Amino acid sequence: MIRIAGGRVYDPANGVAGEVGDVCVQDGKIVAAVPGHARRIDARGMVVMPGGVDIHAHIAGPAVNAARKLSPEEHRGDVLDRTAIARSGTGGTVPSTFTTGYRYALLGYTTVVEAATPPLAARHTLSELRDTPVIDAAFLVLMGNNLPVFELIREDPARVREAIAWYLRSTGGYGVKLVNPGGVEMWKTGNGNVTSLDDEGPGVTPRSVIETVATAVHELGLPHPVHVHCNNLGVPGNWRTTLDTLDTLEGRRAHLAHLQFHAYGGRPDGRPRSRAPELAEHLNTHPEHSADIGQVMFGPAMTMTADAPVSAVLREITHGRWVNADTEAETGCGIVPFTYREPNYVHALQWGIGLELFLLSKDPWRLVLSTDHPNGGSFLSYPRLIRLLMDREFRNEQIGRVNQKAMKRTVLLDDLDREYTLEEIAIITRAGPARLLGLRDKGHLGVGADADITIYDDREDREEMFAAPRHVIKDGHSVVEDGELREAASGRLLRAGVEYDPSIEATLEKLFEDHYSVQFASYPVREPWLLEPARTVAAEPR
Repeated sequence: MIRIAGGRVYDPANGVAGEVGDVCVQDGKIVAAVPGHARRIDARGMVVMPGGVDIHAHIAGPAVNAARKLSPEEHRGDVLDRTAIARSGTGGTVPSTFTTGYRYALLGYTTVVEAATPPLAARHTLSELRDTPVIDAAFLVLMGNNLPVFELIREDPARVREAIAWYLRSTGGYGVKLVNPGGVEMWKTGNGNVTSLDDEGPGVTPRSVIETVATAVHELGLPHPVHVHCNNLGVPGNWRTTLDTLDTLEGRRAHLAHLQFHAYGGRPDGRPRSRAPELAEHLNTHPEHSADIGQVMFGPAMTMTADAPVSAVLREITHGRWVNADTEAETGCGIVPFTYREPNYVHALQWGIGLELFLLSKDPWRLVLSTDHPNGGSFLSYPRLIRLLMDREFRNEQIGRVNQKAMKRTVLLDDLDREYTLEEIAIITRAGPARLLGLRDKGHLGVGADADITIYDDREDREEMFAAPRHVIKDGHSVVEDGELREAASGRLLRAGVEYDPSIEATLEKLFEDHYSVQFASYPVREPWLLEPARTVAAEPR
């Protein structure tokens, strides 16, 4: 039992914005009151928020494991020694599993979503998530270039819903991810990439994949809507593809991943410019749609994506290390180490577009914080990003340091006066992503919520404040005290509870015989040590 006493509480989901009060914890949950003998944490002068929720990151699975191998020098320079509490590991842009869990906790984050797992790789992802301490974790299942699903879209689209439910049940996944739908499979077969939603790809168009899968996810009532990485990522002029995708999804809930990478104007053969205002306006007027930013932060990154053709282009830019891989019948994968530099026009523009989207958003509940870790930058850069949003003077100083030709292609030189409040930061890092994920026990401090709590010293320098929480409580246990790791228990797996018509298995088995080298009976994850313990979040079929 714990009483967090006298802190300034920010709990936007329950309408609490800086009120001084107590937060009480018992048996891993928030409760209304605890006895007088309960442990007391004096939070006077401090800020109390729910634990952070990262809606989109890459922390586990074959691609992440391959990415770790591409930067050995980073790992040699950032070694985590074993202690009485922590196991050894390495840091860098793509930390080892143990280090990932510890550093998220030390940052005040308690829930993280791995944003892209091929269903065939679910065992690997589950194994690494089980190896990642402290945080609760879920993963999204890649379905945008799945050949059995493509056949159903062509021949029997009404059965896509049952197939998706089967894939989720078979993998322990939480939601559905579309990456460059139709385009990756087309590129893998040597026929180039798609350029519009109506290109005829491998027997389907991107639009038909988006429409059919989004409808299926909507009807299944999954806790999180379809999570879309649009076609034409990074290509000048791709903002039109993004708007076309959003128009295609109109009327259905949908979440767009790393929106910054899809907000570019210009011609495909020319220099990009910002189209953030147009996309921000769409989101401001369409409450069924949401996005995370995928903010670029200057410094080292690791581009890691199921959008393999993008990595092929990046490799031509860097002429450095590169991994491209094919997951049979399901997706591709590309990994390229990368560094974002302030003087570079394109890098500065990407950085600026992310800030534009944040500053032009009228609803922080639907445009939430991410760097698409590690694609736009490490999750450890979140505190600096928060300072950029909260401190106008600091932001303008940083705007003056970067490529000014790029800044002229944004609205940032207009000296936007918006400064995020602590309440808004609590929304975009906690309450908002939890709501978008359908996690009713996360992201708030109401009675019955998970006792995931972060306590910060209220410092004028918001970067310092958010980089080093004073206390972090996970499931009622103090895992961080005075900025140091005190406990590192296992987190929970979060998965979707979804039902399907068993007759779909016979249909899928035949498709497996046509496309997979893996036998249908061997495909589902059945190992109890991978699947349990878990919290199942029920779907609500429509």
